[in-house]
Amino acid sequence: MSSLGVAFALIGAALAAGFSGAGSAIGVGVAGQAAAGVTTEDPKKFSQVLILQLLPGTQGIYGLLVAFITMTRIGVMGGSADMSLAKGVLYLASCLPMAIAGYFSAIAQGKASVASMGLVAKRPDQFGKAMIFPAMVETYAILALLISILAIFGVSSLNV
Repeated sequence: MSSLGVAFALIGAALAAGFSGAGSAIGVGVAGQAAAGVTTEDPKKFSQVLILQLLPGTQGIYGLLVAFITMTRIGVMGGSADMSLAKGVLYLASCLPMAIAGYFSAIAQGKASVASMGLVAKRPDQFGKAMIFPAMVETYAILALLISILAIFGVSSLNV
């Protein structure tokens, strides 16, 4: 047993939270710029564009969840943690789907939200349809969340 395995697992957790959070910050920031423009023209549309702006922020939450589950499974949240190098690398690999998909999907979702805000600016009655476009991008973040969580629980049951 080695603490090097724990280090690799923590790197995975940090990547999941860090990259997903960074992507969310970019996506929410881009969408916020567009939201400010729409709200400047028509302050009554604030609540609609705010919802569209918040959508890219979910990936950061998903990354944080993956990091939290990883840290809980490896034991750093409640005591001494020790594991093999192989298991630590497997935890790192388990966190990568959320890290990578979280980063890129949050940015793409921010861009889709910007486009949807353009629709809401011109046709506020089409808000429901406008929500569909960025929500479709969310699907891939949810799939990455699912595979990362399943992989983390799978790794924790291995004897390596």
